[in-house]
Amino acid sequence: MDTVIVLLNRDLRVHDHPALTAACEGARAVIPLFVLDEAVPAGHRRGFLLECLADLRASFRARGGDLIVRHGDVVTETMKLVRGTGAEAVFASADVSLLARNRQDRLARERISYQLFPGVTVVPPGTLKPSGGGDHYRVFTPYWRSWSGHRHRPVLAAPHRVPTPQDLDAGRLPGPARPQPVPGGETAARARARRWIRRDLPGYADGHDDLAGDRTSHLSPYLRFGCLSPLELAHLAAGGEAFLRQLCWRDFHHQVTYAFPRINREDYRPRGHRWRDDEDALHAWREGMTGLPIVDAGMRQLLAEGWMHNRARLIVASYLVKVLGIDWRAGARHFFEHLLDGDVANNSGNWQWVAGTGNDTRPNRGFNPLRQAQRFDPAGEYVRRYVPELTDVPAAHVHQPWQLSTPPSGYPRPML
Repeated sequence: MDTVIVLLNRDLRVHDHPALTAACEGARAVIPLFVLDEAVPAGHRRGFLLECLADLRASFRARGGDLIVRHGDVVTETMKLVRGTGAEAVFASADVSLLARNRQDRLARERISYQLFPGVTVVPPGTLKPSGGGDHYRVFTPYWRSWSGHRHRPVLAAPHRVPTPQDLDAGRLPGPARPQPVPGGETAARARARRWIRRDLPGYADGHDDLAGDRTSHLSPYLRFGCLSPLELAHLAAGGEAFLRQLCWRDFHHQVTYAFPRINREDYRPRGHRWRDDEDALHAWREGMTGLPIVDAGMRQLLAEGWMHNRARLIVASYLVKVLGIDWRAGARHFFEHLLDGDVANNSGNWQWVAGTGNDTRPNRGFNPLRQAQRFDPAGEYVRRYVPELTDVPAAHVHQPWQLSTPPSGYPRPML
């Protein structure tokens, strides 16, 4: 093959990139392409994405190539580049969301050889099927057993050279408008992964629910944009079962979304819920002003950092749908707008799990916010970190400040 375009999306790396490797091994010219489509909402992820792209461009240039950036509709801009370069094929990593599937379907109808490769998950969605029939696993535990025994493809090294045509206009890459809470890109991702695995993986099983300890990996934004290969990460974390289960949960939601791509719009398992329409309560939840300190701490962490501790995510989501009775889609939209790691499969899959409309085998499960706070933030350190109104409240009352004879000034009474 003479020229191949590698269309990038959620695979912004050079290590363990099957589509990129295949192009570099099989073509004389390789054109890595990313299309910035302003019609696709990026929420607060845009700045992080731009840093990821700048780092990726540097990696390609170090290998004799470049990242070609275009602006507009992905399919339209890809086909313009095909016609302008005479490319014979477009390679891409397969994805699962409805938006991604529509884009893949459109490209498949174009007059160009279009090939999809794995790389977004550890095990490609659709690979593992229940022994009793069906196109996907609906329950996590049997999926975990099958996933754990699956034989993986080899982890691929980064190509030594990416032969991008030198006369091609690389295109404009805007810089982020403001400093990012965490640095974007594969370079930062790989450094953090190596450091965390060496230092913190051994204590992950015992400490990952400790809200104040903050001993989770913080690698999810890098996985969301493919700055890290989930397969390579699984190999690096071999032996750390508790962490591998989290990677498996990510794959689980992707294979559910592959089978049910409208997961962000419709109930996976409709149960006839009648949701409350309470805009005031929803606004208070979004702003971290519910009067429940553990809920407000999680919501304020989200606004400040574009990230939230996983235990806090369960608590605040359960509070919205099970206590306030508000539709899970409203919560999922807010998370998707603000989370650096927000993607359709995990965000919607987890929200539906909490709401009882998804893959939880106990749909009526709830998370009592006070019990969760006392168990996972017993001294109130996490709450005080994000709710400054409670800085001077002693541990005995920090999770229930309304019980004080003089409640903290400026902090609301709880919405229960």
